[in-house]
Amino acid sequence: MTATLDLERGPVAVGVLVGLSGLLFLLTPVVDPVAVGSLQVSTVALSAVVLTLGFALGTAVFARRGQRLFAIAHGVFAVAWALLVLGPLLGQEALLLAGVVVLVAGAGFLVSQSRQ
Repeated sequence: MTATLDLERGPVAVGVLVGLSGLLFLLTPVVDPVAVGSLQVSTVALSAVVLTLGFALGTAVFARRGQRLFAIAHGVFAVAWALLVLGPLLGQEALLLAGVVVLVAGAGFLVSQSRQ
């Protein structure tokens, strides 16, 4: 009996982005900031951006598969992470606060939906 591995492109791409995000985060103590154009960006910041992209892609993947709650969860976390990344990057405390609000409100909404 031979086992076959049936991989779909969308979920694999999301997994690769999340894995890359984790790797970038773990490399932070041993890797110098990376040049992105004229900026020097830490790998922890790149990790957060890649994770945001993974959540955003996950939104589309789960929506396309008809998994509404998972799509909403990924969308909420994509928006929250984007705000949490942009707030400090732009020096805008309001964006950081908005990210926390979206995260808490989104988590509350998802818990209420999962109980139904």
